Amino acid sequence: MRGVNRVMLIGNLGKDPDVQFLEGNIAVAKFSLATTETYKDRTGKLISQTEWHTVVLWRGLAELAQKYLHKGSLVYIEGRLRTRSWEDKEGNKKFATEVVGDNLIMLDKRNDVHGQSFNGLHGEGLDGITGEDAPPESNPDLPF
Repeated sequence: MRGVNRVMLIGNLGKDPDVQFLEGNIAVAKFSLATTETYKDRTGKLISQTEWHTVVLWRGLAELAQKYLHKGSLVYIEGRLRTRSWEDKEGNKKFATEVVGDNLIMLDKRNDVHGQSFNGLHGEGLDGITGEDAPPESNPDLPF
């Protein structure tokens, strides 16, 4: 039987994306994403619980993140969990679990060149862009 490794997150960037270019000019972006859940405890008091996730984007998505995302941006990320391990200088084994994104939807409201606002959730702008079908940098059809 096959397994399923799927993650869907809506949250805010904790910092600007850190973008690096690897050999062959392959872009990789990494940033922290905060997701917050709010619930009422037994006494009716509102409790907020924030989880921090490390998100990694590759190629076209990384370049889009570099160009359009910043600290505080609200985004929808879809991808998979990836855990990697390494040994530190003292020989201790370390682990990191990251969300490798393959779909990005920007949820911040922006204004286009005609003064009309759009929201990525409603199918306009760069929503649903995946690493394989990202538009070229100089696409005149982009609304911003």
